[in-house]
Amino acid sequence: MSEPVLSLRSASLSLQGNAGLVRILDAITLDVHRGETIGLVGPSGSGKSSLLMLMGGLERATSGEVRALGHDLSAMNEDALARLRRDHFGVVFQSFHLIPTMTALENVATPLELAGQRDAFARATRELEAVGLADRAGHYPSQLSGGEQQRVALARAAAPRPDILLADEPTGNLDGTTGTAIVDLLFDLQARHGATLVLVTHDPALAGRCGRVITLRDGKLAEAAPA
Repeated sequence: MSEPVLSLRSASLSLQGNAGLVRILDAITLDVHRGETIGLVGPSGSGKSSLLMLMGGLERATSGEVRALGHDLSAMNEDALARLRRDHFGVVFQSFHLIPTMTALENVATPLELAGQRDAFARATRELEAVGLADRAGHYPSQLSGGEQQRVALARAAAPRPDILLADEPTGNLDGTTGTAIVDLLFDLQARHGATLVLVTHDPALAGRCGRVITLRDGKLAEAAPA
């Protein structure tokens, strides 16, 4: 089997809280392979989002090793991590994190421009078309519904054609019907670009659409089995 795109070896994360040091993740060992779809589930506070942050280099492990696409994330400085995320990761959050002073098209094109893509706006236009928002390209986030804003966020994450898509409760702020549509788009984008998808969710039905479901409890890996 090929080298994992994400590999964690005894990765732990502790953060300073009001009552002292709090162990968030405890000795996580896990491999994720190219093209996999992974659902991360577990009770609130179990460490799902923190594990996603470790995978994306948005948090650094306190101990152990986290590797992404062959890179040891703990050995990389912030600039190198930022370049790795820019070139190889797409991240979708529960809160849409769009830039309010930019149109939908500009929000999607910005990471492409930062990466030096000369066809940034053409590619951004195609991604907005793929999520059904071609007619909303010139609108600002405040002029878009929650579902439309999340579709812009999906287009922005997919535009650089990332190797790895990380999604943290992407339907958490949406109603059921809109959330279902967003999930369909997310899996479509994953399949279209051949990306690896890691999805944090509280929804068992949504997790069940993934090829593998991983359960966290109290910061520990409780289960890593086929869905």
